[in-house]
Amino acid sequence: MGYSPEYAANMTRLHQTLRMAPETEILLIAGPDDLCVKFPESQPYHCDDTNIHERDSAVLQKLGLRVGQSLPWSEIQQLIRENMVPRDISILCPTCPWRSYGVCEEGIEEIRAGKGLRIID
Repeated sequence: MGYSPEYAANMTRLHQTLRMAPETEILLIAGPDDLCVKFPESQPYHCDDTNIHERDSAVLQKLGLRVGQSLPWSEIQQLIRENMVPRDISILCPTCPWRSYGVCEEGIEEIRAGKGLRIID
């Protein structure tokens, strides 16, 4: 998707942290997060776009969460297992460019199956 090596490394690091340490506390915020910190300057910055906030809000609502909460990733995964199915992505994130890759739907299915986050190379 045209991300810089620094952005990809940061995303991989965050993913690996959650995969290997599911008790990691997550603070739910409104606005740019730890991924957006490393967003490449060569790309149009979209982390603070209205549609991103709308998608984030819809996902939080679906999971029964709110901005300002802090809870372990393991609890968020449990809420995903209880409240989401793969087809929810087409409703919650209809304009997301990641949808064409299918990774979110697959990720929800794997979390629902108790596999957690997948191993990435």
